[in-house]
Amino acid sequence: MSASKPQESVGVRIEHSLNKKEEAFVARRRNAVLQSLNKLKIRCRQTEVPNIALLGSGGGQRAMVGLLGSLVQLQKTGLLDCVLYLSGVSGSTWCMASLYQDPDWSTHLESVKDKIIQRLSSSRVSWTEAFDKLKTYYSGKDIFTLTDVWAVIFVTDYVKEIDKHKLTDHWDQQSKDPFPIYTAIDKECKQHKDGDPWFEITPYEAGYSLIGAFVETSSFGSKFENGHKIEDQPEIDMLYLQALCGSALADGEQDKKFMWQIIKEFFPLLKIETGMLEETSKDPNSPPVDECYHLLMDLVDMNLSVLNGIDPSDLGESITTKLNKLTGGKHQQFFQKRKLNLTDKEAAKKYMKQYTEDVCNALSHCFSFWHCDIWKRILECFNQWIWGRNHNFLHNMKDKAVPSTLLESETRDYEDAGLLLNSPYFSVLRKERNIDLIISLDFSDDVDPFTTVKEAADTCGKLKIPFPEVNIPSEDVKKPKDFYVFTGQNTPTVIHIPLFNVVNCEDDIETWRNNYKTFKGPYCAEMITDLMEVAGKNIINNKDKLLEQIHLAIKIHK
Repeated sequence: MSASKPQESVGVRIEHSLNKKEEAFVARRRNAVLQSLNKLKIRCRQTEVPNIALLGSGGGQRAMVGLLGSLVQLQKTGLLDCVLYLSGVSGSTWCMASLYQDPDWSTHLESVKDKIIQRLSSSRVSWTEAFDKLKTYYSGKDIFTLTDVWAVIFVTDYVKEIDKHKLTDHWDQQSKDPFPIYTAIDKECKQHKDGDPWFEITPYEAGYSLIGAFVETSSFGSKFENGHKIEDQPEIDMLYLQALCGSALADGEQDKKFMWQIIKEFFPLLKIETGMLEETSKDPNSPPVDECYHLLMDLVDMNLSVLNGIDPSDLGESITTKLNKLTGGKHQQFFQKRKLNLTDKEAAKKYMKQYTEDVCNALSHCFSFWHCDIWKRILECFNQWIWGRNHNFLHNMKDKAVPSTLLESETRDYEDAGLLLNSPYFSVLRKERNIDLIISLDFSDDVDPFTTVKEAADTCGKLKIPFPEVNIPSEDVKKPKDFYVFTGQNTPTVIHIPLFNVVNCEDDIETWRNNYKTFKGPYCAEMITDLMEVAGKNIINNKDKLLEQIHLAIKIHK
């Protein structure tokens, strides 16, 4: 969809062009790439320098470590300095976040790599630090969602740090590193199949890749009305960004059981670490915090019981008793004296959703103190399955280039891009980025190791975006090689490199896949070293082929 008159107001930009700062960086980076090509004995003029994008797919810690191992070898071969853009999905963004903490990381990657591995091999973030961060998220901004909880409980368990820096802190216009693009998707656009689901966050802008609607990254999450900022919100930090990009459970109702179980284990720790009983016991007029806690734990257990097909009547009676005690008998008939029909799963889920909301509302009307408030808010988010909700910077703007659905809602929900396509193709397929060569490192866990490139080709066909035809020999699905090239007329060249293949794993592909499942616990030092080595082999073994494709990309310019 072509934009109407370019519109800029207080940080919102609707236009099919690069941000001016990105444009300036690209021009300078292309000069550096020219010098790097010369060092590799590849001769070309400035106007013939190919724009190369490196993609890292999703895949949790497997993707994080796999991308790191690949980058180390790209740097050793001199190829990393030829890359213009580095874009990631989900776990690959965890690697990127770690790398860009160090200015010019690509110039001293060996020491940066050692530091990252040492951190990943260490103990997890303390619960005290994690809960302090959770409280900051809860009290510091308008909208608190499961993404905040996910950041504190899950992401910290894998990345072993709370990165409070902002993306804008991580970047220097004079950087010697590739330009970073973090990716997510708009949940509603994905579900309703309208608008533009592809969302990107760079050091300069956050916004919709294909329709060209952006806001300054420092203002992403702030409240806007018709393009004017009306309320500041804190700039998102890197821990939250990693949770937003790596929220693999955000889309599926089927994941609720897993998440309710996590919250059941989390609440007792929250109770201890916040020191709430000690705080409230000092005040004789304080509300009965312990009763509130036990009621909410019963509510968690009740939701789990229904999901597991177990009659929750006893828990319902316990909740009613506790609620009556807390509210002075105002809710004696709160729980209906009837058995739920658990065979009708949808009706039971619907009932529990309303019931959970009613209990939380009843507690809210009785008293308010932050410990109970944060518990209630977490349960409300679970109940409504709210992830990645932020103020909509396009709210009530008037521009025909933007689908009306993106202009009407006050908030938008963002989630892991891997829930739609597990590789960030559409961030680099923006026409104005003019990419000649895409190197896609695929760390996906799919049975078919070509799912990402096939789906990218299919989606590009529907959207009329230039992309080469993708044909894979059927026998390669179970026994993938380590290097595939797809070319077409007036399209970028696409290189697809599956992580585990018959070259670096020989006949043990399934063993490697099983050892590095996406939701396997954090890796030990030995697992990290082994995975980095196997990922690095994909670069070492294909250095000459990569150089050949760079040569061919230059020829296209001539």
